[in-house]
Amino acid sequence: MPSTPIDPSSTMRMLEALKRQAPASTADLARALNMTPEAARQQINKLADQGLVQADLQKASGAGRPRQLWTLAAAGQRYFPDAHAQLTVQLIGAIEKLFGQQGMDGLISEREAQSRSRYRQACTAPGLPERLAQLAQVRSEEGYMAHVEPHPQGWLLVEHHCPICAAAQSCRGFCRSEQALFQEVVDGLATLERSEYLLEGGQRCVYLVQPL
Repeated sequence: MPSTPIDPSSTMRMLEALKRQAPASTADLARALNMTPEAARQQINKLADQGLVQADLQKASGAGRPRQLWTLAAAGQRYFPDAHAQLTVQLIGAIEKLFGQQGMDGLISEREAQSRSRYRQACTAPGLPERLAQLAQVRSEEGYMAHVEPHPQGWLLVEHHCPICAAAQSCRGFCRSEQALFQEVVDGLATLERSEYLLEGGQRCVYLVQPL
């Protein structure tokens, strides 16, 4: 008997939950979506059958059973498209061909200047947690699905999506520029370093922010 189709809105809710929480167990997803474990299991299995999600086994500590943790597969990632990805890559290639590395450096510098102006206006709180929350808000408005969470060494700035991923893959100078801007936002309050990187196999980009 063919399986029951998944409602598109339910599909997106589950994929969005995984985008934010992966790797996540079925129980984690059930709690995040306020549904029963059985309903979450049925839905995640259907998404797995469609090739949208994939499971990895994580060794349990001690003698416990391994945990099955879910992440988005490449097909699932395509539900969160890079805005105008193909055109972006073509334009970057054209700039490099016509103007060389100097042209690319100029493009990155101009984007950095525009972002710096926006972040300076948006991130004005005197305290570090509040300023990070402001940065996460403006980044979310730009499409990065960002949030801040506490960490034993300070705070984590977490970005679950990269709307310029294709551009960043073609030229990682965009990523270096963004990280430098984040450091400017917290300058005098904290140091910032990337601890997880989407372009190096991570599920997201994560920055560890350590108070001075």
